[in-house]
Amino acid sequence: GTAALIWNEIIREKVTNFIMNQSKEQRILNFVLQNAVRGDPRSVVDTIDKYCSQKEWAMNVGNEKGLILDKTVEEANPSVALELGTYCGYSAVRISRLLKAGARLLTVEFNPEFAAIAKQMIEFAGVQDKVKLLEGPSEEIIPQLKKKYEVDTLDFVFLDHWKDRYTPDTILLQECNLLRKGSVLLADNVIFPGAPDFLNYVRKSPHFQCTYYPSHLEYMQVEDAMEKAVFLG
Repeated sequence: GTAALIWNEIIREKVTNFIMNQSKEQRILNFVLQNAVRGDPRSVVDTIDKYCSQKEWAMNVGNEKGLILDKTVEEANPSVALELGTYCGYSAVRISRLLKAGARLLTVEFNPEFAAIAKQMIEFAGVQDKVKLLEGPSEEIIPQLKKKYEVDTLDFVFLDHWKDRYTPDTILLQECNLLRKGSVLLADNVIFPGAPDFLNYVRKSPHFQCTYYPSHLEYMQVEDAMEKAVFLG
């Protein structure tokens, strides 16, 4: 798995970027703009999956783990959801298409280039009324959620950013009183590349009830998994 990622993410991508004079993320967006149906979030998700499974690997949650994400969102039925790690907007589109009327998703992206791509992706999918993209580091944005973004508590949180931020950001969500009894956290990539500190933290904490969902790394046959942690108060 590591060798395949190094090949896809570093060697092949850098060569292609140089030849085409654009980033992989821009190529994904262009493919969606040319091949997906405007205003149809399902079409946008399917088109990204097609590109990333057939042309260039990318770190979206992907369709296999996406089904776990869908099921968890549907069960949580959130009014206010938070995503940490927007990347190209794949999971923001995927989550927002399942939100009930009046619900909103706040999605946080540290990389300004990714944020710019995601903004266009979200608008093309027609879900911009449900999604607010917040640009900056998660550790700065989380403490601002209550006052600046009028969040009382979060019903659902999707962790899919830097793996070493999973635990400190979960602790920060607790310290900022953003979790209520029944709030659902879902963490991606807990096996590959892995988030052992996070698994250790939520599984040993009396405040969380955990469920483990074995799966595979997006667009590959590499073992991975998602972890659901329900806040018990």
